[in-house]
Amino acid sequence: MSAYDQAVAVLYQAAFGEFVAERKRLAGELKDAGDKAGSALLLKLPRPPVSVWAVNQLWWREREAFEALVSAASQVKIGDREASQRHREALAKLRERATQILLEGGNGASEQTLRRVTTTLSALAATGGFEPDAPGALSADRDPPGFEALGFGAAPSTSTSSAASTSTAATATPTRGGTDPAAEAAAQRAAEAERRRAEAAERERRLAERERLSAALRDAQALRETQQRELGRLRGELDSAEQGLRQTQALLAELEQELASL
Repeated sequence: MSAYDQAVAVLYQAAFGEFVAERKRLAGELKDAGDKAGSALLLKLPRPPVSVWAVNQLWWREREAFEALVSAASQVKIGDREASQRHREALAKLRERATQILLEGGNGASEQTLRRVTTTLSALAATGGFEPDAPGALSADRDPPGFEALGFGAAPSTSTSSAASTSTAATATPTRGGTDPAAEAAAQRAAEAERRRAEAAERERRLAERERLSAALRDAQALRETQQRELGRLRGELDSAEQGLRQTQALLAELEQELASL
């Protein structure tokens, strides 16, 4: 593992409120070690939302449960229906542990945050890992590809629905003009369901974007405070240096005057 990769691993295990300070410290160490490119790259890594921070901590602290979730998801994808229960149990266990980690770290564990945690965990399990991010170094929330991709009962439901539709179509008597009231009602229900899904997805997207922007704002505020402290320190040093210079100039003038009087 390179020095940069080690720094990334240390950074994403840091406490949520210490992320910015730890990033600066680690970047300084890389720079001092001669890795200026790695230092600059590390400084560009964004602080993740608190929900993503919790997911990263689960990877570092609850590796066995995390891997059990991914393993169960992979079994579901190949048709192992019994793995669905293991997947749900692993997800519930990780959610409970995330609540503890959030509270222990002095962070809120709201329902919204925990919902984002479980959604991201489901997405990682569905795709089999953190790629393109490094393991345990996720920078943003993830959305799962859908229940169909995981195979959680989607196929039987669709098959049953198709069979029911076929049966209804075969037995229903078309009304005058060729319209089928049952088909129209089903289409309307499907359209309404799709609309609700789109609205829910948009709400989730807005929440995720709000969390991302809030995290970026906190980073910028923390950076400003650090720079203000540094500016204050430098101003203090400048005032001290100017005072020292004035004293030296006064001493020089006094010595020159004494020398001239001899």
